[in-house]
Amino acid sequence: MEARDLSYTNGRVTMAYTETPGPAVPDSRTYLLVHGIGMGRVVFAGVAEKLRGSGRVLAIDLPGFGDSPEPGSATSLEHTADVVAQFLRDRAPGRSVLVGHSMGTQIVAEIAARWPELAEAVVMIAPTVNRRERSAARQGLRMVQDLFGETPKVLLLGIWEYAKTSPLWYWRKLQFMLAHRIEHVCPKIGVPTLVLSGEEDRVCPPEWNAEVAAAVPESVSQLIPGRGHEAIIRSAEPVASMILSFLGSRRL
Repeated sequence: MEARDLSYTNGRVTMAYTETPGPAVPDSRTYLLVHGIGMGRVVFAGVAEKLRGSGRVLAIDLPGFGDSPEPGSATSLEHTADVVAQFLRDRAPGRSVLVGHSMGTQIVAEIAARWPELAEAVVMIAPTVNRRERSAARQGLRMVQDLFGETPKVLLLGIWEYAKTSPLWYWRKLQFMLAHRIEHVCPKIGVPTLVLSGEEDRVCPPEWNAEVAAAVPESVSQLIPGRGHEAIIRSAEPVASMILSFLGSRRL
């Protein structure tokens, strides 16, 4: 079966998502893919294709981003995690592998910490926000530095996705992103966790990647060779293989 673009509504929140069926076998798993601020599920398209060989893949557009409309007022990341957790209960009962990129790592961390029954494992790619640089100005500077020299694919996709988000919505969510303390959530995560960042990532530098991983009771920290913050956009590899290798090593 081919991937399907679908819509999920709960109260005043509607989220667009793509469901990519996996193999029809008893031990097939479910993956939830959560993008970062200003982006959408399209950034995970290549990764989803790689992961579908071992399970069903659900890639969402968070409220107000991608093809998901703004629900009216911006809410905290904790409340956004509430919405995504309910989406999982409705669309993927049981445990899923929660994969987040950038701001998406804050969402999956919250879900795993607060609702362990929903998480089989967690993958955090370029976790935000580096506690040494928690300001809009500093994060903006690091993003510009990170994008310098990136491929046209990364730049054009970023422009396209950012154009879908209203500046006010982006600014409000940025404030919630900066206020969130992922290092306080990580100790509450009780499932195997893989923490990744590009070895050239200026937004999530290697020392911050290692610090986040150290805060999770059962974790592995790895660097993605030759990649910056947008590691999953340039190509699905090597991130997809790193995820599958991690899950295989834990026999999950």
